[in-house]
Amino acid sequence: MARSYYLFRSGRLRRHQNTLYLEREGEEGRRPIPVEDVRELYLFGEVDLNTKLLNFLGRHGVVLHCFNYHGFYSGSFYPREGNVSGHLLVRQVEHYLDQAKRLYLARQFVEGALYHVRRNLAYYQRRGRELDGVIALVEGAIGQLAACPDIPSLMGAEGRARDAYYAAFNLILDLEEPFQGRVRRPPDNLVNALLSFGNTLLYTVALAEIYVTQLNPTVSYLHEPSQRRFSLALDIAEVFRPLIVDRTIFRVVNRHMLDESDLEPLGESEGVYLGERGRKTFIRALEETLATTVYHRTLKRNVSYRQLIRLEAYKLVRHLIDMEPYRALRAWW
Repeated sequence: MARSYYLFRSGRLRRHQNTLYLEREGEEGRRPIPVEDVRELYLFGEVDLNTKLLNFLGRHGVVLHCFNYHGFYSGSFYPREGNVSGHLLVRQVEHYLDQAKRLYLARQFVEGALYHVRRNLAYYQRRGRELDGVIALVEGAIGQLAACPDIPSLMGAEGRARDAYYAAFNLILDLEEPFQGRVRRPPDNLVNALLSFGNTLLYTVALAEIYVTQLNPTVSYLHEPSQRRFSLALDIAEVFRPLIVDRTIFRVVNRHMLDESDLEPLGESEGVYLGERGRKTFIRALEETLATTVYHRTLKRNVSYRQLIRLEAYKLVRHLIDMEPYRALRAWW
């Protein structure tokens, strides 16, 4: 089965026949990577490549993600779609242009996200954390979603619930210093650095899973379509952030797999970023989460968390072509 490869070393990425190699000047020996084994490539080092290699990756449907020196996402090479449907694209755009149809889908993404936020809180409440007030606030926000008349009010309700959720991280996580809230650009502490890095990785996973379907990743509903990003990946990732990213953060912090020593200062700014060891540790933990399997009650077989993301995209396809209404994932296990 194809998998993701994370390249932290610098060098030149070459191909020989159907195999990829990362070559380093003055170093003998190279590790072969059969292209049939590659789903995505993540480049964290300074890697040289040429258009010939990109054409080769494109023919094999390999998505390439690039990160800068600090581990911040730069962009993705998204191969030409081999699985296209003009009819589905028209339906995607119709559902964006129709305010009621767009609002329905956006509401589903937010409901799915807040359902999993509440689920995370309930898990730690059962383990003795005083989270009754936060859970009540999140439940109140979920109850308000049906009355939200537009996307901004929907995102406002979600934002208030998430602010309360992030404040509760001080009761969930074993931290050296109190978590003061979400700070993004740039992150200012370990938790914010992990949230930013984890959310970026989940976005790339969602993008790769959308590529397998006939969906166009630039037409979205909760997030405004943009020239600078594949915003449908943000929509689908929204449902899974508490389930995948947040749980992974809880695990690596509470098990002391990562701490403040894994951060590096971001030049002259106030921000910080995960050092290479921290990125590697978190990636391993996230891949473990994505590989976790649950028994799917409809398919009657085990599926991984990563496969659940693809299934979510297919559920959206069925909604767009009027096969069945889309309902965002609510974890049942």
